[in-house]
Amino acid sequence: MHSIEVKGSPEIPGEGKPRRYAKLGNKPLIGAPEGINSLYDNFVRGVKLGGDDPFLGIRKMTNGQAGAYEWLSYNQVYTRVKNFGAGLIHLGLKPQDSLGLYSVNRIEWTIGEQAAYMHNFVTVPLYDTLGEEAVEFIVDQTNVQIVCLTKDKALGLLNMRDQVPKITHLLVMDSIDDALITLAEEKNVKLYLCSEVEKLGAEHPAEPTEPSTLDSVATICYTSGTTGLPKGVVLTHLNILSEANAFHYLVDSKNFYRLSKNDCHLSYLPLAHIFERIVFQFMIAYGARVGYYQGNTLKLMEDLAELKPTIFSSVPRLFNRVYDKVWSTVNAKGGLSAYLFRQAVRSKQSGLAHGSTDHWLWDRLVFKKLQQSLGGNVKIIVSGSAPLSSEVMDFLRMAFNANVHEGYGQTETTGCLTLTAHGETSSGHVGYPYPCAEVKLIDVPEMNYTSKDKPFPRGEICARGHSVFKQYYKDQKKTDEAITSDGWVRTGDVGRWDAQGRLIIIDRVKNIFKLAQGEYVAPERVENIYQTHPLVTQVFVHGHSLESCTVGVLVPDHDFLLDLMKEHRLDASDDRSKDAIYTDADVRQMVVRELNAFAKKHDAKGFECIKNVYLEADAFSPENGLLSPTFKLKRNVAATHYAAQIDTMYQELAKN
Repeated sequence: MHSIEVKGSPEIPGEGKPRRYAKLGNKPLIGAPEGINSLYDNFVRGVKLGGDDPFLGIRKMTNGQAGAYEWLSYNQVYTRVKNFGAGLIHLGLKPQDSLGLYSVNRIEWTIGEQAAYMHNFVTVPLYDTLGEEAVEFIVDQTNVQIVCLTKDKALGLLNMRDQVPKITHLLVMDSIDDALITLAEEKNVKLYLCSEVEKLGAEHPAEPTEPSTLDSVATICYTSGTTGLPKGVVLTHLNILSEANAFHYLVDSKNFYRLSKNDCHLSYLPLAHIFERIVFQFMIAYGARVGYYQGNTLKLMEDLAELKPTIFSSVPRLFNRVYDKVWSTVNAKGGLSAYLFRQAVRSKQSGLAHGSTDHWLWDRLVFKKLQQSLGGNVKIIVSGSAPLSSEVMDFLRMAFNANVHEGYGQTETTGCLTLTAHGETSSGHVGYPYPCAEVKLIDVPEMNYTSKDKPFPRGEICARGHSVFKQYYKDQKKTDEAITSDGWVRTGDVGRWDAQGRLIIIDRVKNIFKLAQGEYVAPERVENIYQTHPLVTQVFVHGHSLESCTVGVLVPDHDFLLDLMKEHRLDASDDRSKDAIYTDADVRQMVVRELNAFAKKHDAKGFECIKNVYLEADAFSPENGLLSPTFKLKRNVAATHYAAQIDTMYQELAKN
C-alpha cells in the first residue's frame, strides 16, 4: 500500500478521508530539515558539501559553436552570490523587497535567486508567455524596482516604460550596447551589467540578512491561470524547504535514487516555474552539478550528449515528441530493423509486467543508440506539469532502462503533491502523496463523482501540508475561492484512488483543461470568440493534457461557408453534397485558418486556437443530448459523442 488514511480523521459528509505517504505512518508531515531555517541555509549546506567541486556549468560559444561545459565550483558561485547580494543592497534593495528575474535559464538567474535568499529579498520571476499586459500587472502589483534580465528583455521593458514606471534599475546579464544605454537614459532607468553589481558588492560587502521565520516569503510565482490577469502564488521558505526535505525522506526510505556529488542535471525547464527551482534545491542539498542548456530547445539533444546527465527532468510534450519520432523512424525504415525493434518492445513490455526495465540483449542491440541520445548516463527521468500517457511512460522505461517518475502538483502545492515510486513499472497513475502533504477527495455531485463511489472513491483533489501555499498575493477573493475554511487547497482536478492507494487523475472540476505543455485553456472563452464569426453557428472546443493543442467541432453557417470557399477558389458547386464539402481536407484547413486569424485579432492566444476541425451538419440540441434544457453545451456528453472524430483529428495532426 502506497498511501494510508490519516489516523483519527473524522467522517465528514461529502468527503473522503485524507491520505498520506504510507511509510510516514503517524509521524508529523515532513517540514524543513533540522537546523535549516532558510533557503540560504540550504545553499550554505551545499557549499560546505561541494566546496571546490563543480556546481554550475555553461557551454562557451566560439564562432557560433558551443564548446565543452565549463564549470564554476560551489565556492566560486558562493563568492559571486555574496558579492551580487551586497551589490543589490548598495543599490537600495531591502529585506522583503521584490527582485525581478527575467531571462531563460542561465547562471546569472541562479546567482540572483540565491542572493535574494541570502538577504531575504522576494524573487518575482517574469516570463514572455504571460504577455506584456501581465508583465505590467506583475511589476506594478509586487512593486518591482530592480530587474535582473538579459539584453533583449531590457529592450522590451524600456520600450514599455510608461506601463512600468516603478522600475528604477535594470541589471543586464549578458551585454549592453550604446543604443541600450541611450534608451535607458531617455527613459530615466539606471543600467548596470550584473558583473558591475558584483564588483559593487565586493567593494561594499554586506552580511547575510536571513528571514526572521520560515514563513517569510521567498518567491511570488505568477501562474498564467485561465482567464484575465495572472495570480501571484506566495511561497515561503518553509514551502520550498519542505519539498526538498520530503525528497530526502524518500531517499532514506528507499523510494528514490540516492543523489551524490557525482550526479548531474540539465537545466532547461523554465526557472520561472517552481518545478525547476525545486530540482535545484535537490541538487544543491547533495553538492551535485547543474549544467545549463544553450537557451535553444532545438539544440537540447546536443547539450544532453555533451553534459551526459544522470537526471533528466522534462515535460510530456518533449517525451511525446521523442516517442512519435522514434516510431515514425521505425515505420519509415521497415524491414528487419523495424521487426527487431518491435520484438524488443514486446519483450521489454513483458519484462515491465514483471517489474523489470532492462534486458541483456535488447538494451545493447536496439536501445543503446536511444540511450546515448540523452547522454548515455541517465538513471532517473522525471516528468511533470501534465499527465504522461501510459504508452509513453512504458516506452521511456523500456527504451532508456531508467527509473521513470511522474509527479503531479501545481504551483500552489510548490510543485510536487504526488509522485510515483522508485522501481515502479505500472502506469496510468501519479503515485502517492508527497511526505510533506496530505490529500483528500471531496464530492463533485454535479459531475457524479463522490467519495462513496465503488470500487474506488472519486472527487476533487484537495491538499494540505507544509508545501501548500497560504495566499494569492493581494487577492483575498481568489484566495478564499482556492482554500477551504479548514485549510485545504482545492486543485480543480478530479481524481480517484486505486487499490494500492495511488492517485489517478480523471477529470477537471471546471470547464478548464491543461495542455501537454502545461498551458491552461478555458474553452468557453475561445468558443465565445469563434461564435461571433459569421461562419460559426455552433462550436465545441476540446483538448486534454495528453495533447499539446486544441481541436474543434463546428456547425457552420452553410451559405457563408460556400461563399468563403468561392473566395478561396475551392469547389462550391451545387452538385457537391454537404458530406463531400464537410469532409474535404482543404475546406477544413481553410476553416481553421479563417477562425484562428479572427480569434487572434480578438486576443486569443496561439495555444488556445484549434489546430484541426470536424465540420458537423447537424446542430447541437437538447433532443440529441448535446445541449441542456437551457441550451448550454453538455461538454462531457459532447466529448463522448465526438470521441471518434476527436481521435481522428489528433491522428491527422500527428501525421502532419
